[in-house]
Amino acid sequence: MNKSNRLLTAYRVLAYVTGVGLLLLCASCIAWYGFGVAQIAVAIVGTIHGWAFMAYVVVAFTLGNKMGWPIGRMVFVILAGTIPTCSFIAERKVMEEIRAQTADAGTESLVQV
Repeated sequence: MNKSNRLLTAYRVLAYVTGVGLLLLCASCIAWYGFGVAQIAVAIVGTIHGWAFMAYVVVAFTLGNKMGWPIGRMVFVILAGTIPTCSFIAERKVMEEIRAQTADAGTESLVQV
C-alpha cells in the first residue's frame, strides 16, 4: 500500500486523535463531576475533541466515498468516533479492509488523492 497517501494518513491520524480526545474528555468529566476539578479542562478538551471529530467525519466520509462503501458502513465508521475506544477498532478494521482490497486488486492503492 502507498504509505504516502494523504487521505489514509489523515484518516488514521484523526481516528487516533478523536479516540484519545474522547477518552480525555470522559476522564476530565469524571474528574469534574466526581472530584470537583476545575471545569476548564472539560471546556478545553471538549473543544479540541469537537473540532477533531468534525474533521474525522469529513475525512471518513471522503474515504468511504472513494472506497465505494455503502452508507451503512460509512455511518458505522463515523459513529465509531462517538464511543470511547471504538475509533481505534474501526481504524484497524478499515485498514485491514483496504489492505485486502489492494492485495486483491494488485494495485498500490485504491484511494487516490
